[in-house]
Amino acid sequence: MSRNSFRTSTGRSVTAVTADEMRDVDRVVVEDVGLQLLQMMENAGRILAWHVRDVRESDVVVVAGNGGNGGGGLTCARHLANRDVPVRVVLDRPPEELSGAAAHQRRILDEMNVPVTSGVESLADADGRTTIVDALIGYGLSGNLRPPADKYISRMSDLFGPTVSLDVPSGIDATTGEPLGEVVAPDRTVTLALPKTGLDVHTGKLYLADISIPRTVYDRLNLEYEPPFGDDDWVRLEQ
Repeated sequence: MSRNSFRTSTGRSVTAVTADEMRDVDRVVVEDVGLQLLQMMENAGRILAWHVRDVRESDVVVVAGNGGNGGGGLTCARHLANRDVPVRVVLDRPPEELSGAAAHQRRILDEMNVPVTSGVESLADADGRTTIVDALIGYGLSGNLRPPADKYISRMSDLFGPTVSLDVPSGIDATTGEPLGEVVAPDRTVTLALPKTGLDVHTGKLYLADISIPRTVYDRLNLEYEPPFGDDDWVRLEQ
């Protein structure tokens, strides 16, 4: 697909990046510029929570993995709980197996008494009004889906409530858009910093969130970039 195939509602072209290029962005922003993962995660979770509130009809279940994507989902759960939204988290592993930033966010939820469980069976009571937050797998997925992620995605796909994916819908290759097994089909996707080249399919409505990465990061990587956000924290994207 074209490198500048995404546009804002005002017609501004937005550079799309491959998964490898996004890894370079994350590396430069943390190692060279000094912006920390928890800072970017806070922005991602807060904006994701706004979009969840925009579509929700009843309770919310955040389905989360480890790493940055799962941590963003857990942060979203905190922001929802802070606004008295009934929310719980279902992890793809026992809570004690989380690491890094995701483990940090889980400890905060524990202090808030936000329910955090694990196992596909924890989704059994989600009904047609339950909003699902897909924070299972980020842009780094490569190769065919492996258990237990495939079971979580299959269960999410069986539910009929609104679904919002963080960054990329779980189950797709972020670079090519190719399904790598079961794929979440969200009503909307909130992608982070820059759109990924594979987000021309499976996304529902697509939004781009500002997680505060400064322009110097893109300049250092020779990525064409014009800030698309104006005075807003996110923008709608179209192909």
